[in-house]
Amino acid sequence: MDHYLDTTINVYRDAALKPNVGLCCTTSPMNALPGLQVPAIMQEMNYGCGSIVNVGDLVNNPKILYVGIGGGMELLQFSYFNRNAGGVIGVDVVDEMLTICAANLSEAEALNPWFKKEFIELRKGSALALPIEDNSIDVAGQNCLFNIFKENDLKTALQEIYRVLKPGGRLVMSDPICNQEINKELRNDERLRALCLTGSLPLQSYIKAITDIGFGTIEVRAKRPYRILAPGKYATNELIYIESVEVCAIKDAMPADGPCVFTGKAAIYYGEEEYFDDHKGHILLPNQPLAVCDKTAVNLAALNRTDIFISASTWFYDGGGCC
Repeated sequence: MDHYLDTTINVYRDAALKPNVGLCCTTSPMNALPGLQVPAIMQEMNYGCGSIVNVGDLVNNPKILYVGIGGGMELLQFSYFNRNAGGVIGVDVVDEMLTICAANLSEAEALNPWFKKEFIELRKGSALALPIEDNSIDVAGQNCLFNIFKENDLKTALQEIYRVLKPGGRLVMSDPICNQEINKELRNDERLRALCLTGSLPLQSYIKAITDIGFGTIEVRAKRPYRILAPGKYATNELIYIESVEVCAIKDAMPADGPCVFTGKAAIYYGEEEYFDDHKGHILLPNQPLAVCDKTAVNLAALNRTDIFISASTWFYDGGGCC
């Protein structure tokens, strides 16, 4: 194991033994679900940077995998949607985190009449070698973990998720991103990387790492302010702005012309005809916004029509549209 991953394990071992509320900063509110009570200790150990539990991903009792379990809050939320024994699997490499999470799940069982600990199976294992069968998972999740990995390990982690997902399965995740250059001194600071700061990639590099594995569809669901690395506090001469991004990657067939990446663009036809048909599967009705992937947005813009408007990316996408 690379030495920087040893540092990461030590950071999260400490965070298991003594909850560190400031370790990560979730920038979106926790999902409120009817009849779900989250123990305070789980909220204190919510070491994520966004929300990855989305109702639309979790229909029909999906088999769910969550990697890097923290205090168990996401495991509890995921189990709300699959109340079968072993319906949710949590994997973590840190023994202390597994032990504390199990205790937290016992507390959750006492608070929630519907919840049984057996809904969740905890397994020790690494994101780089998941103890999970091929093509067995409907929804896999990770929150503020993959940004810690260096390039080769990130590739391995994504390949492992791709391996265990069923065809059509979804990887839902949140990570810090940074479109500014982060200098080598910060990049090589093992503790800052473990704290989910200096491993942050530019968004387009982050998306490319995912699509290079074979995911055919990417949905950018949210992008929010996250952290600042300021001169005088960190080894930088300029203020570095870090955001968090929430993404869903779908294990579907890779289109011949490349992946469909949705970043919140829309096309609006405002011409005089009943509709516009680009003869590539996209029909625009007058003044009806159609969500389009970035690839389709480029192709429509290339037509140079004066009656089609293409919006900028909103970095918010919630389904539907051109593909």
